Amino acid sequence: MKNIAILGSTGSIGTQTLDVVRRNPDEFHVSVIAANSSDEMLEKQIEEFSPEAAVLFDSEAAARLRSRYTGKTKILDGKQGLIDGAVYPDVDTVVTSLMGFAGLAPTLAALDAGKNIALANKETLVVAGELVMRRAEEKGVSILPVDSEHCALFQCLVGEKRDTVEKLILTASGGPFRGKKQGELKNVSIKDCLSHPTWSMGKKITVDSATLVNKGLEVIEAHWLYNVPYEKIDVVVHPQSIVHSMAAFHDGAVMAQLGMPDMRLPIQYALTYPNRLTSAFPRLDFSEISSLTFEQPDTDTFRGLKLAYEAGKTGGTMPCILNGANEEAVAAFLQGKIGFLDIYELIEQAMNKREVKYAPTYELLCEEDEWARDFVKARIAGK
Repeated sequence: MKNIAILGSTGSIGTQTLDVVRRNPDEFHVSVIAANSSDEMLEKQIEEFSPEAAVLFDSEAAARLRSRYTGKTKILDGKQGLIDGAVYPDVDTVVTSLMGFAGLAPTLAALDAGKNIALANKETLVVAGELVMRRAEEKGVSILPVDSEHCALFQCLVGEKRDTVEKLILTASGGPFRGKKQGELKNVSIKDCLSHPTWSMGKKITVDSATLVNKGLEVIEAHWLYNVPYEKIDVVVHPQSIVHSMAAFHDGAVMAQLGMPDMRLPIQYALTYPNRLTSAFPRLDFSEISSLTFEQPDTDTFRGLKLAYEAGKTGGTMPCILNGANEEAVAAFLQGKIGFLDIYELIEQAMNKREVKYAPTYELLCEEDEWARDFVKARIAGK
């Protein structure tokens, strides 16, 4: 039985990970669960899965839970609580599904403690890819991707020599605004933005999908996961979300991984690799698929992808600036403080303003993340 910690257990990936555990009670034991502030939901998860420890980043939420909980699970809180949960002694694999930059510190701590990582927090590699991959190599632990696109690429590359790879091709749904031009996006609502055509995700990642920033973050992630230069990483829009990504080889062959748009499949694969467990997840019925279409992304309208390529190729601290500015801008959009297109402007302004620094440490990345957030907040306040 594999003991797992789920950082972000009340979010979309976390709840689907728990569903995988629920369906395979003889394969997995949940040792640690962690969330931001959803104390009532976390309490229900404690009751069902009986972990040894549960973490709430929000100390007030942890205090609420402690005031009414009388069971055996140890309640931890704060940033240190997340780190303690990530390095919990009996844990084999840590599922990192915390949102944003907050996932970096516990991921590094888990690597240092020799834990394998099932990575659903793409920002960890976006802001600190060099640091994280080096740490994993030094500790001899694996980082297995949970994102559907990167899980697809991983499966396409199993058994293949990396020097035979000609291209990695990430697929994108195109989001809710596919086909629209810049003028049509000026006054889009939050509700419109959150109406994703194929995937059910959290609010932040759904906005990132609409801007194509999410796909840009995945490009940077692919660069670090597979040690492939940016010139060999392409993106195509595939509205049906059936082909999850592809790898093209120098003999002309293209390998693709197909499946229904269901995150539980890549989650289960990341937790069981190199084995495959039988599942009752929905199956593709090719007789019901009328067409699979592909098109080039409109990077003039959806500039998030272009900005991410620019940040990735620049390297150093620039992806951290991109990510911090985006996180703060998306939060402001979801609060109704800025418009949809303002997200691009704020990211670009932050990238143009900040001088890049190379070979960053964790401490420097924290400083750059804070700078990017403060910059965006100041620009919004000055509007």
